[in-house]
Amino acid sequence: AGVGEPTLTPDGEVRGDTCHIDVVDRNGMMISATPSGGWFQSSPTIPALGFCLSTRGQMFWAEDGLPATIRPGARPRTTLTPSFALREGKPWLAFGTPGGDYQDQWSIQLFLAIVHGGMGLQQAIDFPMFHTDHVRSSFYPREAVPGSLVIEDRHAPDALADLRARGHDVQEVDGWSLGRLSAVARDGEWLRAAANPRGSQGYAVGR
Repeated sequence: AGVGEPTLTPDGEVRGDTCHIDVVDRNGMMISATPSGGWFQSSPTIPALGFCLSTRGQMFWAEDGLPATIRPGARPRTTLTPSFALREGKPWLAFGTPGGDYQDQWSIQLFLAIVHGGMGLQQAIDFPMFHTDHVRSSFYPREAVPGSLVIEDRHAPDALADLRARGHDVQEVDGWSLGRLSAVARDGEWLRAAANPRGSQGYAVGR
């Protein structure tokens, strides 16, 4: 709960349905994709037009004068951020995650842990995650929680205490509950892949 993009089942249960996939082949070709959509409650058919709004149309605002005001030619804000990185101009790393507005937050943590922390793919994915709801949500009712910091309780207690001392509204959650990251990489002649143990939904496979 609270870590996916909201969808509604026929019985009224809210669940997330976005997924993410990364693939690399033996030639080093890569893809990073974050399919998401088909939410009937946010993509209704408009009888006078005969078609559904794009799922991401829900992120427009009806209020005039805003960057996300619905108007011809405008593109809505989107949370989908499949990510890709080059090394020396060649495909190196493909990665991403489901998770609404948390996608960018979790993905940048993975990337920095690899690039600046020297971690391997799986180590970076397994490292304790955090996110904030400080910025207004992309989804109705577009709530914001200023100063919030949701963080896995595997972080060091002194680090958590220091964050609170700095004024963050720290909420500790289960140590394996944030993020659904996966990643693939080409490392010389090696192809590498890693998946998130959180949620028991992701896996890495090679052949």
